[in-house]
Amino acid sequence: MIKRLFSLLGLCLFGFVSGQQSSADVTLEYYLPKSANYDASVPRPEQIIGHEVGEWHITHDKLIQYMTALANASDRMQLVSRGTTFEGRPIVLLTVSSPENLARIEEIKADQQQIASGEKVPGAENPVIIYQGFSIHGNEPSGSNASLAYAYYLAASDEALKMLENTVVLFDPSFNPDGLQRFAYWANTNRAHVINSDSNDREYSEVWPGGRTNHYYFDLNRDWLPVQLPESRARIETFHDWVPNILTDHHEMGTNSTFFFQPGEPNRVHPLTPKINQELTAAIGDYHEAALNEIGSLYYSEENYDDYYYGKGSTFPDVNGSVGILFEQASSRGHVQESENGLLTFPFTVRNQMSTAVSTLKAANGLKSQLQSYQYNYYKQLKVEAQGEKSSGYIFGSAKDYSSPWHLAEVLKRQRIKHQVMNEAVTISGKKYEAGQSYFVPLNQKNPRLIHAIFEERSVFADSLFYDISAWTFPHAFGVNYEKLSKKPTSALSESTELKLRSGSVSEKSTYAYLFEPHDYYASKLTHHLTQKGIRVKVAMAPFELEGKNYDYGTLMVPLQSQSLNADALFQEITELVKEIPVKVDAVSTGRAKGIDLGSNDFDPVKPISVALIVGDGISSYDAGEMWHLFDQRFGIKVTKLDTRTIERADLSRYNRIIFPSTSYGLNLSERTVDNLKQWVRKGGILIGYRNTVNWMKRNNLLDFETRTAEVKEAKGLGFDQRDKYEGAQVTGGAIFQATIDRSHPINFGFSEDKIALFRNTNIYIEPKKQSFENPIRYTETPLLSGYISEENLQVLKGSVPFVTQSMGAGRVIGFTDNTNFRAFWYGTNRLLLNALFFGESM
Repeated sequence: MIKRLFSLLGLCLFGFVSGQQSSADVTLEYYLPKSANYDASVPRPEQIIGHEVGEWHITHDKLIQYMTALANASDRMQLVSRGTTFEGRPIVLLTVSSPENLARIEEIKADQQQIASGEKVPGAENPVIIYQGFSIHGNEPSGSNASLAYAYYLAASDEALKMLENTVVLFDPSFNPDGLQRFAYWANTNRAHVINSDSNDREYSEVWPGGRTNHYYFDLNRDWLPVQLPESRARIETFHDWVPNILTDHHEMGTNSTFFFQPGEPNRVHPLTPKINQELTAAIGDYHEAALNEIGSLYYSEENYDDYYYGKGSTFPDVNGSVGILFEQASSRGHVQESENGLLTFPFTVRNQMSTAVSTLKAANGLKSQLQSYQYNYYKQLKVEAQGEKSSGYIFGSAKDYSSPWHLAEVLKRQRIKHQVMNEAVTISGKKYEAGQSYFVPLNQKNPRLIHAIFEERSVFADSLFYDISAWTFPHAFGVNYEKLSKKPTSALSESTELKLRSGSVSEKSTYAYLFEPHDYYASKLTHHLTQKGIRVKVAMAPFELEGKNYDYGTLMVPLQSQSLNADALFQEITELVKEIPVKVDAVSTGRAKGIDLGSNDFDPVKPISVALIVGDGISSYDAGEMWHLFDQRFGIKVTKLDTRTIERADLSRYNRIIFPSTSYGLNLSERTVDNLKQWVRKGGILIGYRNTVNWMKRNNLLDFETRTAEVKEAKGLGFDQRDKYEGAQVTGGAIFQATIDRSHPINFGFSEDKIALFRNTNIYIEPKKQSFENPIRYTETPLLSGYISEENLQVLKGSVPFVTQSMGAGRVIGFTDNTNFRAFWYGTNRLLLNALFFGESM
């Protein structure tokens, strides 16, 4: 496609001022196509929500109020709730089409499944399917506000009805209900009667964490592939139920920008995406071009944004036979702001989103046969690819961890990828895949490309710049072994059908002690609940053999001696806990073992933990949210969120663990606060810092370490227009690396092998200590597993350490350079943080 940059006489004024209306003057007609007639019986937004579109920022409750009223009034719409967010808001979907199509909607859906399997040639009777979603980032609100006008257009206009005869619109007015509500509250409570365009006004500076994210501060537009969050799970279920031909994702960008629509950067498209996909994206773009030309809006494409990471809403469809479209509108971030292009009003941003929503509908109709033929041929070709695969599929699993492989299988289930449970243990390439906790994924199924996208390692790229991460190999993320097999396993297999974790077990009632190994992902959850109930737990600092079974480093022991509960009550308590926690507990009748005995001093006590998590200004909300979600949703660990504004006054003695997520835009804590933290550590506290925080810890004499710096060659022969690529090539935006571990060190308890995969998105490189036992985690000399890192940074990464710790008085300070909890799906290294919490005193 020829790169577009629309220009007119009076460029800035025309695009951003003369075509705009203020919030006070706007009416619905400002947004609506003039070419259509509208049914007066259909309720207009202002009749239901009490204000014009764009006059105030729509709150999610009012958004749903209008969509419900519209669905009740129109025979073109059906509204359903697909679940709720973490804050209890409905995740709704409107199915929009002609009344005749809605009367046979299940037939249309069934036909679409056949087309999107390469089994049915699409015909004139088959409507084109588009999935239109808005404002997945809550503080990019023009999308959801435009959805009000667009929904009215779909329900009331004769023009829309004609197109709906050939189209089914899956309409999601708010991809992120919690974030939208948070931002609308901020923008509306800071709106003045006399609208102020000064960007210094409080209206345009949200308080931490801002409205971009969901309840736990996750960027929902990175979760289309991992599907870890309720909003994503609803979307993905809808996507796979329908397999739409087009999916659109309406966003916002910086105030000084204009409007972007795809295609994006042509050199940054994932290799698994067919070339024709980008050609169709460009053809759809012709319709957006016409729509924006008509209203005089500036725009561009083929810059900045890419189609690489399949976890984004505009890229995920591309590996599923659909066409994903990203829209990015310059953001007013309130009601009106001054910008490089003149005054940017909120209604103007809404109108651009509305115009491209309509142009998408027009594109779907105009390109119906091309889109349907592409999807049919895509899946027909995949059948050929699947049958021609040199490999039979992937095996993944673990010898000792049931839950981590199960959670990966859960992702496959949600992505409609068939997989089978291994009913017999096998050993492949020296790795044991235990029965019941290992799985086989055959490639000869509907979408082998999606399977490859999940399992592949990739380290060769056409470009060195990435809008997001460059690697996400799921077996590494989940910390499981995997192998690409030439032949299907000969051992017995059974279909994986359930999405429910199994229960744990207790072998029998003990008269002496209970033991459980630390390998299962949820072993720490059992440890936590036991200690919180006042039950004494100890951890083994060495392996041993007892009653014919080998127990590893980090095995947890619950002795009967000196417990507050008697033997019957203790057995009952553990039995109840493992009903919900999938850990196997062994009852033993003696303390005599080969190796350390159960009464050995090499069993350290495990203290009940009381955790504070630092949040607020200067802290990465993403990192903080990942930890909060991990503790709150998966492990049932109560966390106090201490704000950086109030920590100086906080009584730190209430906690024995304090976690500092990565800093963001500088962490400014008073000298008194730092002194309070040091005193708290000296009295026995465990202080844990992540990523950029380790540098802050070093500056404040909380940690002592030496760093390495990459030697980057001077730029020679590069023009001014190449400076961004030169600097961007040194960014490690997100890749996967291998490290060796000392399994005897408490930070590594639960790992059953001597190598782990770490996710890294920093350029902090720490020199190893002189004593080998002080380096329990160390990058290998060939660390890159998957993703992009510059040669200069790769050299200094080799042999460096991502973990440092040192004692301070009776306490300890711990630092991680890498994110062990990335985006909720990096299960494999969650245990590093949990080990720091539970076994910090033993380090």
